[in-house]
Amino acid sequence: MELSFDPRERCLTVAEVADRLSINTDTVRRLFLNEPGVIVLCIPHKGRRQYRTLRIPEHVFQRVLARLTRVA
Repeated sequence: MELSFDPRERCLTVAEVADRLSINTDTVRRLFLNEPGVIVLCIPHKGRRQYRTLRIPEHVFQRVLARLTRVA
């Protein structure tokens, strides 16, 4: 599966998404870590924990928001 990414599209940080949704940053990381289209930057450190930086494109944020706010 090929993912398309428009470099002109705004990418949100975990803190920006947490602020918009009024939820904890750890919750945002859990929600978006395995979401298709999210950019995950990993910096491996031998023998130490792995740090990940997430960048969430606006269209991915809107898709997840629509899925989470769907009325039953």
